Amino acid sequence: MTTQAAPTGTIFQRLSLLDRFLPLWIFIAMAAGVILGAIFPDIQDTFDSLQIDTVSFPIAIGLLWMMYPVLAKVKYEELGNLRGQGRLFGVSILQNWIIGPALMFALAWLFLADYPEYRTGLIIVGLARCIAMVLIWNMLAGGNNEDCAVLVALNSVFQIIMYSPLAYFYLKFLPDLFGADTAEVGVTMGDIAKSVLVFLGIPLAAGIITRFALIRRRGREWYDGEFAPRLGRTAIIGLLFTIVVMFSMQGEKIVDNPVDVLRISIPLLVYFALMFVLSFYLSHRLGFRYDESATLSFTAASNNFELAIAVAVGAFGIASEEALATVVGPLIEVPALIGLVYVALWLGRKYFKGDPTVPQTETVAVGD
Repeated sequence: MTTQAAPTGTIFQRLSLLDRFLPLWIFIAMAAGVILGAIFPDIQDTFDSLQIDTVSFPIAIGLLWMMYPVLAKVKYEELGNLRGQGRLFGVSILQNWIIGPALMFALAWLFLADYPEYRTGLIIVGLARCIAMVLIWNMLAGGNNEDCAVLVALNSVFQIIMYSPLAYFYLKFLPDLFGADTAEVGVTMGDIAKSVLVFLGIPLAAGIITRFALIRRRGREWYDGEFAPRLGRTAIIGLLFTIVVMFSMQGEKIVDNPVDVLRISIPLLVYFALMFVLSFYLSHRLGFRYDESATLSFTAASNNFELAIAVAVGAFGIASEEALATVVGPLIEVPALIGLVYVALWLGRKYFKGDPTVPQTETVAVGD
């Protein structure tokens, strides 16, 4: 891995303009939605006038486009490298699909026991493992880019298999086991499975087809260097459109209850910090190098908020509290993960002395 001399203070500036100010764009979209809802009180009827199943057609298009560019960037061909990375693969499965969902479940019940809809939304976020922006955090922290590509591809495919069973386990089976009331879930696990199949399955298939068809035609260098970055930047259009529509329907509720957003934010912040520290500690104790530990930790601590929003909207409706809770995710995740990049660099210098993969004090890893 090579490094480029660059003060660590420039990490924020090294993000693209869209990524750097994503929380600001989300705030602007929220405000635009609230204003739109106040000006046009009948806007929900307009959006619901043309539906695909239970989701209005314009919203469905926004949700699908939100996922498609992200999934078209995933290097699925890297999955072949798993054969030589069995140990890394096993630890990642433990962190992403056992520890992560369990921790979010516990925090959701701890902080939102009296808000079942918001609690359900947070659990939905915890089940959606990161497949997009983790590549950015990993690069900035000097993680292993090849390993990260493999784990992102793995999570993309794994979510099709695991999301619905885990949703049943955490939203129905586990609360039932402890005698908690699950009546508020309000949808069947079939509804959630259908949302995952539509809003992850369709863009996943489209992303795989796009990637391999265009690589065959134009080459991997052009696809990864030119096409995928340009396509990826359009995903924010789908995200912001969905947020505008959602807040146009929920504006009055949000204006009347601003503390709700703060209450949702607290367990998310705790989750990102705890998940990252636990994953880094576990990786270090198991003897992984710094770059591998950073990759495992950022992959485990990040979440696929696009999928969480799509599932919540598809299963519960765009005006639901569950959907609102998922929107708070990217608002908190981006600044939190930027902060954790600095934490990772500090941990590397303090606990991985002599490890050649640790970026130097005044350098930031930029690639291999």
